[in-house]
Amino acid sequence: MCPALRVGCGPATGLVHEGSPDGQRGGATVLLLALGLVLVLFGTFGAAIVLAGMADQRAMVAADLGALAGAARALDGDMTACASAADIVARNAGRMVGCHLDGLDVLVTVEVAFTPLPGLTRVATSTARAGPVRA
Repeated sequence: MCPALRVGCGPATGLVHEGSPDGQRGGATVLLLALGLVLVLFGTFGAAIVLAGMADQRAMVAADLGALAGAARALDGDMTACASAADIVARNAGRMVGCHLDGLDVLVTVEVAFTPLPGLTRVATSTARAGPVRA
């Protein structure tokens, strides 16, 4: 054991504290770092899954609202109905990839792009139909 003020005594001299074998020094640090890395990875992938679900919901909402807006203008023709649908879809952060007038029904397909992980971009797609009530 080294006296408190003696030169050449301490961790650099190779002396170890009593009760601390050399083979176990720093093992808990490595274990905690590995555990922290696992938690960060699970958190990142969990956030990516939640982001994908939110993008899917946004695509469904944009498609539904776009189809309703298009159906309200269905009597004015295909171009007017689809232009109205495209406006509403764009206001809901979507991109309209398809619009079709089938009688008085409007069928709208929407894509919403999202980035679940850095460098990885995905697209959520949804289709909705709206028209007059049939008895």
